Amino acid sequence: MTIDKKFIDQFITVTSKAAHSSSYLIGKRDKIKADKAAVDTMREELNKINMKGQVVIGEGYLDEAPLLYTGEILGTQKGPSFDIAVDPVEGTNFVANNMPGGIAVIAIAERGNLFNAPETYMNKIATGPIDKGLIDLDFPLKKNLKNLSEFYNKEISSLTVCILDRPRHKKIIDELNDLNVNLKLISDGDVLGALYVSDPKYKIDMFLGIGGGPEGVLSAAALDTYNCHFQGRFIFDNEKDIKEARSMGIKDLNKKYELPEIIKGDSIFCATGITSSNVLDGIKIDKNNFISETLVTHKNTNLKQVVKKVISLNE
Repeated sequence: MTIDKKFIDQFITVTSKAAHSSSYLIGKRDKIKADKAAVDTMREELNKINMKGQVVIGEGYLDEAPLLYTGEILGTQKGPSFDIAVDPVEGTNFVANNMPGGIAVIAIAERGNLFNAPETYMNKIATGPIDKGLIDLDFPLKKNLKNLSEFYNKEISSLTVCILDRPRHKKIIDELNDLNVNLKLISDGDVLGALYVSDPKYKIDMFLGIGGGPEGVLSAAALDTYNCHFQGRFIFDNEKDIKEARSMGIKDLNKKYELPEIIKGDSIFCATGITSSNVLDGIKIDKNNFISETLVTHKNTNLKQVVKKVISLNE
């Protein structure tokens, strides 16, 4: 089964309008309001689409998030059944503080094809398209880098690794420094961080480290059409998370998930810039319109492109 390409433009509109709503909070130092503006608009737009949608990655559970909560039913309830993963604002700090890299994100798959991830951390590794078995979450870091350098036929010291700048990554960052690897440290936004491996123009050879599990699912969706390598393993280190995982049907708590296990079949992914980055321009207002820039992928048609969209402010 495939997702009709008529939905591509509809989902670009969803993330574009969400990004636009959040853009009014750029630099206002209020990340909660910046997120809420995008959430409200994204939900309103999704409910206009002729689909039977269900949120599998959302803003949290019903008791934590009144809108776009995990399990929420969206759409007109006419048309195909979709799983929906959202991050209405990835990089709320970026938007609140007028920094590069705020994006509005959505991923769509057919019902049952998108992994319903628990609200816990995930250990992740991603690269561009590579030979099977070369890079593995369970390999020592040095082995992964050596294999990647040989595959690309370049020195380890010329590789660049993207990683969240967090105290939990100190040991990895120290080892990368010892190996003389180039670093791109990011403060937030590991969906955008993972996307850097999708195209050589970003000059990032590997993305790795521990980040949010839901963001891991969105990262896998982002990289799916590019045939990139992605692996993730959830981290269950307390009884609450273990109980939640069991209730979701996760039997093997140490399972290493490959990309095709996280997202199956056809998919659509959209990420619209709120604040500009080296991947996407942010929202621009031009007279009675706003202009958005969205990275969109559609697995079935192998679509991978950045789309500029002009939308009337009166719509």
